[in-house]
Amino acid sequence: MAGLSHEERARDMGLTTEQLTGRTQQVFFEPEEAENFTYPWAPEVDFNKRTEVDADAMTTTEVNSKIRALMKEGHGSIVIRNPRGMHGLGVGILSRLNLIFEGSLGYFAVGLIDGPNVRISGRVGWSCAENMMAGTVLIEKNAGSTFGAAIRGGDLVCRGSVGSRTGIDMKGGTIIVGGDTGMLSGFMMQRGRMVVCGNAGKDLGDSMYDGTIYIGGEIKSLGVDAVPAELTDLDRAWLTRKLTLYGLLPEQGVDRFQKIVAGKQLWNYDNLEPLEKKLIL
Repeated sequence: MAGLSHEERARDMGLTTEQLTGRTQQVFFEPEEAENFTYPWAPEVDFNKRTEVDADAMTTTEVNSKIRALMKEGHGSIVIRNPRGMHGLGVGILSRLNLIFEGSLGYFAVGLIDGPNVRISGRVGWSCAENMMAGTVLIEKNAGSTFGAAIRGGDLVCRGSVGSRTGIDMKGGTIIVGGDTGMLSGFMMQRGRMVVCGNAGKDLGDSMYDGTIYIGGEIKSLGVDAVPAELTDLDRAWLTRKLTLYGLLPEQGVDRFQKIVAGKQLWNYDNLEPLEKKLIL
C-alpha cells in the first residue's frame, strides 16, 4: 500500500462505503402540538413589557435570579446594564425572552438556553452559549475559545473574531463568525453548520463526523477526515440568506467561500487494525 494515495488507501480498506441510516430524519413533533414546543413551567412573557437592571453592585447569582423574577412578572424584554464581565450570566433560560446585555460578559455566558433572543453589545469569554438548544445569540465584538461548544440548535453569531475550538462537539444549529476563528474549530463536529467569514486556524474540522463548515478566507490546515466539497447553488442561497439576516454578507458575495465536510473515513475507526488506524491518521 506504500504507493497508494490517502483516498485510495481509505477506499481499499472499505472505509467510505458505509451509509448511516438511524433516525436522523425521524419526526418527533407534529406542528399542531404547540404545547410540546414549550416547557410547562415556562412563564408567559410580553415582549412589549420592558425593564432594565443595573448589575453594577450585584453578583452573578443575584443577576440571574433577578432575570427569572422579572420573567415571572411577565417582562419579555430585559436589559442588563453594567454586567462588568461577570461569568455565567443569563444561563439556563428555557423560555422566550428578549435579553440585552449592555457590556461584556465573562466565561460560560448564556449557556444551557432554549428559546431566548440574546444580544451582547461587548465581548464574551470562553464557552459562550455552551449547549444552546434554541433561540438566537448575537455578540457585537469578539468571543473567546470553545465558542458554541456542544451547541444543539439556534443561531449563535459573533460579529468579530473567536478563539480556538469553535463549535467543538457541535450537534446542530448554526454558528456564524464575522471575523476569524482559531485552531481546531469544528473539532468532533457531529451536525449543524458553521460559517466563518474570515480565516480559520490549523486543524479545521478535525475528526468531524458530520455537518458542514464554510470558510470565507484562508484555511491554515484541515484536520483529520475533513475534506473540501463543492459549493452548490443551495449552499450559496443559504449562505446569502443567513449572512444577510445578520448584516454579515460580504460585498463580493459568497462565491469565494470554501465548503468543508467529513470525509467519513473515521466512521469505522474502532473496527480497524492498529496499522490501518495509523494510515488514516
